[in-house]
Amino acid sequence: MKQRLRSAAVLFAAATASVGIATPAHAADPVTVVARGLDQPYGLTSWNGNLFTAESSSGQITGGPPGRAEVPRLAGLPHPSGVDRKRENFYVVTAEAGPGQSTYATSSLIITQRGKPRQRVDLRAYELANNPDGQRQFGDDGAPLDALSNPFAVLTGRGFDNRVFVADGGANAVLVVDQNLKVSTFFVPPTVNTGACAGAENNDPEHTGCDSVPTGLAWGPDGNLYVSAFTAGAPGEGRVYVLDPFDGGLLGTLGGFTGPTGVAVGPDGSVYVSELTEGAPPLEGPPGEEAPPPPDFDPSTVGQIVKVERSGRRTAAQVTMPVGMTFLDGTLYSTAWSAAGDFLGLPGRGEIVRVDASAFVPLP
Repeated sequence: MKQRLRSAAVLFAAATASVGIATPAHAADPVTVVARGLDQPYGLTSWNGNLFTAESSSGQITGGPPGRAEVPRLAGLPHPSGVDRKRENFYVVTAEAGPGQSTYATSSLIITQRGKPRQRVDLRAYELANNPDGQRQFGDDGAPLDALSNPFAVLTGRGFDNRVFVADGGANAVLVVDQNLKVSTFFVPPTVNTGACAGAENNDPEHTGCDSVPTGLAWGPDGNLYVSAFTAGAPGEGRVYVLDPFDGGLLGTLGGFTGPTGVAVGPDGSVYVSELTEGAPPLEGPPGEEAPPPPDFDPSTVGQIVKVERSGRRTAAQVTMPVGMTFLDGTLYSTAWSAAGDFLGLPGRGEIVRVDASAFVPLP
């Protein structure tokens, strides 16, 4: 439950809020804007030729074909963080409410039909009753030690598989919801105790290290489920777990990422991992009193997408503050400027971009 994504983004905002914004890329660039004017776009999915994104700040699901993907499809949602579309239904997860915000329908899976909410699953209630990661939930004063349930991504089963998978960053687990809306634990990623995470303080002495904090879900062409894990944003400690789609068994692990916030898998099996804060300046000074970045620092350079080919070769594309990714007609699309809303005080700055293959260059 420690080191969740929201706290990392707040720290990132402190380092970038006071600097200028670069001009958008030109259309000829390998990273091309196909939708703009979005309020903190997180999750991104595709269905039937359209892109759909969850706008956390505006409470909307917007979507349409590339170039017209800003059209509102659903409104009035409390902090939507992830979205998927299957046939005529939207599947949306809503994140934990912040201080002073309404908790109605937060930490939930909401299923809509023909644009209207039809079913709701209370994921926080499942966490309270089952506590998948086994960590201590409350302090001696009765207050939660950290986020209990904070779902960040949602993914529907393929074909006639009616299951719905949820990456719950607060619960530190991947949950699965069956067609009867029954919730169960599908996978609990291990606590990481290497590198900067070794022996890190956590909610209780039995779970030292960095919580993996699932952030993204994707199907691979091999039929397996891929899960990105933020892992406290510790440099090089982020993971992608490859899971058996039936029983959640761990089939493989990719490591060496810094703060993964999403995952996608290409038709050729290449794995794409978004790193929201890659390149952000280090914070210096006590909490709440961090020194500002250099005057010439450009926040548009923060963030990248790492591509891992099946051979293991790694390349990266510079995409500003990416989170959600998806493939449409064999082309990769990503959210961009995803932390520019609440965190940077720049509402309406979010984008969806097309990321061409030529954008990926060898890592230094």
